[in-house]
Amino acid sequence: MAGVSGKYKAYPEYKDSGVEWLGCVPAHWQITRLKHLAQIKNGQDYKIVEASEGFPVLGSGGQFTYATDFLYDKESVLLGRKGTIDKPLYINEPFWTVDTMYYTEIKNDVPAKYLHYLALTIQFDRYSTNTALPSMTQEHLGNFTFAVPPSRKERESIENFLDHETAKIDTLIEEQQSLIRLLQEKRQAVISHAVTKGLNPDAPMKDSGVEWLGEVPEHWEVNTISQVSQKITNGYVGPTRDILVESGVPYIQATHIKNGKVNFDNAYFVTDKWSNKHSKSILKKDDVLIVQTGAGTGDVGLVSENEAGYNCHALIIVQPKNDKISGEFLSHVLSSSYGYAVLYSIRTGGMHPHLNCGEVKFVRTPQPPLDEQLLINDYLRQIKDKYADLMTEAEAQIVLLKERRTALISAAVTGKIDVREWSAPDSTSQHKQQIPEAAV
Repeated sequence: MAGVSGKYKAYPEYKDSGVEWLGCVPAHWQITRLKHLAQIKNGQDYKIVEASEGFPVLGSGGQFTYATDFLYDKESVLLGRKGTIDKPLYINEPFWTVDTMYYTEIKNDVPAKYLHYLALTIQFDRYSTNTALPSMTQEHLGNFTFAVPPSRKERESIENFLDHETAKIDTLIEEQQSLIRLLQEKRQAVISHAVTKGLNPDAPMKDSGVEWLGEVPEHWEVNTISQVSQKITNGYVGPTRDILVESGVPYIQATHIKNGKVNFDNAYFVTDKWSNKHSKSILKKDDVLIVQTGAGTGDVGLVSENEAGYNCHALIIVQPKNDKISGEFLSHVLSSSYGYAVLYSIRTGGMHPHLNCGEVKFVRTPQPPLDEQLLINDYLRQIKDKYADLMTEAEAQIVLLKERRTALISAAVTGKIDVREWSAPDSTSQHKQQIPEAAV
């Protein structure tokens, strides 16, 4: 907060608010409760008015469908009643909101966006009535205490200041998010080129005979996965409620396959006896795992020495022949744009996508000589590390920007800074987003 308040001037005089979390507030401000600023109303079941178009139906995550009628047609702040309770939403058009949300009828002397900024400072965790499914009663929300300036003009000054400043921060956050997307695209392009064209730009090329693969280096082979693998099988497919235990053999599921790796979170285990009984799905180092069903169908992960001996659920296990192809190289191929396109093309089921081992084994993969595969693996490890570092930096910037946004809102609506004389500058500098040179 010091970094925020140090940039702006304070009010000339303060008083003790008598409220622990507020501390001292400007001397002329008033202590009030949310119920004196707005009337809290219950949302309603939207299914009675659900439609393919019309008025937006809003929940804690924003709009998710439409309604033929509106519940309220003035500016409002939506507050969570159950589930996601800590994300107040501002709305300025006719809307319907679900019964897990409250909406507010706001008093005339309270600017709606100003109330939204106030609501962002509510300490929801302190007043939630249920830890398993967080919920807020109207009474708890209505009795939350704020310090507010008495005049609408000063409230509007705070609103205008925060609209301008948070918009600048949001732009910077979006730039960092765009940078991450650009880095991901660039990384994917580099990986895809390396595993389909090699590292030598002057290598003679030949037609691979595979539509999505195009040309490959002349000395490379192109074989099916079954030709370069000694085993292609499934992890255990069946109900898990009776097999999971608190500790034992780690049990890998689709949620653990992320960014080409196995990211086990110590959530699922089976007994040694059960694992040995289902030995065909015990993992070995350099096995390549493919998510077989669900939202992540086609995601690929490489088994490291850390996961050797684990068992798995509903994953396709490809165990490469070490004298033909390295597991790491095969995982790069299947994670490339080519691999994604091929796996996507053989999925079945529209709403519930699924991959079959019988189809995966016919997927054709480029196969450089082993020593060249290892060189490509080394190169791509360096590339992935470089891009990971750049994306980590961008993600850290996003965290800092979000923290500053939160601190700025809190400082303004609690009177730690005086923005009564603030006015928006005539123009703002524009930031052009580029991929850092280190990534090229």
